[in-house]
Amino acid sequence: MTVTVLPIFETDFKPEKALAKVMNDRLKRAATELQDVHLKTLSGRGFSSDALVIYLSYNPKFKIRFRIVNDVPADIEYHVAELCGRLGYILWKANAIGVSQEKG
Repeated sequence: MTVTVLPIFETDFKPEKALAKVMNDRLKRAATELQDVHLKTLSGRGFSSDALVIYLSYNPKFKIRFRIVNDVPADIEYHVAELCGRLGYILWKANAIGVSQEKG
């Protein structure tokens, strides 16, 4: 499995320039650590050759949030959610682009 964690620097709010630099540096470190340390075991043998792509960003309260952006098996999704929760990251709840909200 190929694991990619991408920091997303654009947020719904605009922090001051000095704070934005600190936040962006912290987000880069968090993404690198999540990919290279915490999720390294998913890159090993026994996992599918599929990809796992995770976005990290900030919410307006300066908490790091995460979102898996591709389809992965439920056990991988649960593993990532459990790990991110232990790291203090929160689930990034967002509507998918182009998906109807109607229920039929």
